[in-house]
Amino acid sequence: MEVSAKGAIPPAAVKELREKTGAGVLDCRNALAQSHGDMEKAVVFLREKGLAAAMKKTSRPASEGIVYSYIHGGGKVGVLLEVNCETDFVSKTDGLIALVKDIAMHIAAMSPQYVNRNEVPSGVLEKEKEIYMAQAKESGKPPHVIGKMVEGKIEKFYKDTCLVEQPFVKNPDITIEGLVIEAIAKLGENIGIRRFTRYKVGEGLEKKPGDFAKEVAAAAGI
Repeated sequence: MEVSAKGAIPPAAVKELREKTGAGVLDCRNALAQSHGDMEKAVVFLREKGLAAAMKKTSRPASEGIVYSYIHGGGKVGVLLEVNCETDFVSKTDGLIALVKDIAMHIAAMSPQYVNRNEVPSGVLEKEKEIYMAQAKESGKPPHVIGKMVEGKIEKFYKDTCLVEQPFVKNPDITIEGLVIEAIAKLGENIGIRRFTRYKVGEGLEKKPGDFAKEVAAAAGI
């Protein structure tokens, strides 16, 4: 699609962009003008604008929301999740419900331990640092290198255990935090993951002596 000589944006292009992004008519027309009629550039323009606006909303209070339950694997894994938003209206929208379902499914699959790094107990973090420090020292590297090695291990620990830092299981190109920010941009309200609990049948219980043998046999197709 090309902009006319007078700079007019064809209504059909505005309609197409609205269907792609859900943005308002004026925003779509402006995006197409800024992008000289290039549809893909206009989509990127609106997405970046929306994400920038969404980041400003993250400091606003969010005390409404929903508690969602998700059962996976024939009843073997269950998740109870609370996600907050600003209004009761948004809490009932398909957009928020779809987001919450995706996050709950991700928790069931990836088993995070904390919502974010601020929830990691100091004792747990110190224990991890001790382990990483001992491992790094065995490398024989100089102290400043060892320090960087430990920092890298800690960052990986956060990404492995903190929900918002994990790559989304359905689309690893985006983190759970990124997924939430995209939802904020679409729904126009601050959204926050408050808490979750993940249950797995038998987790933490000692299995019967015969269970392991059966599992091995089943895996071997015996």
